[in-house]
Amino acid sequence: MSISIQNKQKSQKIDIGRIRRSLKRLLKYVDCKDCEISLLLVDDKQIRDINQRYLNRDRSTNVISFAMTEGAFRDIHPEILGDIILSVETAARDALATRLDFMDEVEFLIIHGLLHLLGFNHENGDESEARRMKNRERELFFQLRHYDLD
Repeated sequence: MSISIQNKQKSQKIDIGRIRRSLKRLLKYVDCKDCEISLLLVDDKQIRDINQRYLNRDRSTNVISFAMTEGAFRDIHPEILGDIILSVETAARDALATRLDFMDEVEFLIIHGLLHLLGFNHENGDESEARRMKNRERELFFQLRHYDLD
């Protein structure tokens, strides 16, 4: 298991050790204990730039995933799941709005990004797939934090 975490933002204090431990647990929960993943923590400006450059969306967002398990070269290194980019600024705002602990919100967004890396998709218009992803997010969050999201 290889986990790379880079913190490129300065707006929020973040517990990198907790994130690393949580990612290790999550990878075991999804039967990817031998996989590689990277997490990049950024601010709103940085994620907006990435969103614009790679997805042609001129806005910030909370999390973006780039799966290495898709496309023409997906079989070269199937153990490399891909990259999750998370806006810590957006996570902080979302946590306040939903009254969720900030680090719990960060972990929820990591779960969301991880599920995208594993092929889950809530954006294609298929309600059953969106519901399946939402249910899996909640299951993983409960396994990680031991309380239900509602």
